[in-house]
Amino acid sequence: MDKKIIFRIFKDKLFKFIVICTSGLVLIPLVFIILYIIKNGISVINLEFLFTLPKPIGEAGGGIIHSLTGTFILIILASLFSIPLGIGAGIYAVEHKKSKVAKIIIFSVEILQGIPSIVIGIIGYMWLVKPIGQFSALSGGITLGIMMLPIVIKATEETLKLIPFSLKEAAIALGVPYYKAILKVILPSAKSGIITGILVGIARISGETAPLLFTAFGNNFLNFNIFKPIDALPLLIFNYATSPYKEWHKIAWGASFVIVILILVLNISTRLVVKKWRT
Repeated sequence: MDKKIIFRIFKDKLFKFIVICTSGLVLIPLVFIILYIIKNGISVINLEFLFTLPKPIGEAGGGIIHSLTGTFILIILASLFSIPLGIGAGIYAVEHKKSKVAKIIIFSVEILQGIPSIVIGIIGYMWLVKPIGQFSALSGGITLGIMMLPIVIKATEETLKLIPFSLKEAAIALGVPYYKAILKVILPSAKSGIITGILVGIARISGETAPLLFTAFGNNFLNFNIFKPIDALPLLIFNYATSPYKEWHKIAWGASFVIVILILVLNISTRLVVKKWRT
């Protein structure tokens, strides 16, 4: 065999080996982190932990039902704020891509994606907490929604770009009004991509702590009033992990395990949606 061909095969295998090694090196820290969280957190998990309120300082036991409920309430509020607005902005950016407003939307999305979460938390405090006069679930939900918004807009925009223009043309040619062509033809065709963006956005905000410190603040009681302070798993982990009490440290590890499982489920759901969309 020619030496050049042998050398070319060698370089190809060497490059493949380097890629596999670097990929493995990236996975090692992730695997160790997850295993460490499982090791410290799974021993705390039981029905009492998941469905009871925290105990007073000095008493053993207690649960995270208030934080778990608060996390879902904040996700719902964030979704109600960001999903309709994000899908609408994404549709406008695609349908009127040459307009100045569409260009401003895309530019704003790119800027917003790069803003640190703590800065968005301060903005949420100035825009929402101060006018309302107190910390609240509503402030926390909208602030998380601001973080989720660019992900939904970008997912909607990129997905709609892949939809053939002929679909809308055919619908309009048949006499379907423009808004019905968008709602009944275009959006259903792009639903998998949009749902993927929504799930990625929810996974993104589920573990955020900094914005909630400035807006939701935290609450040791079960609260369903969106105009009052509310707790969340990231807030509980932050407060309990930095406390001097060993019992609280155990609860923080358990809450860390729960939030890792929650984000893992969201990411797996995203992969399944993407796989279904491609097939």
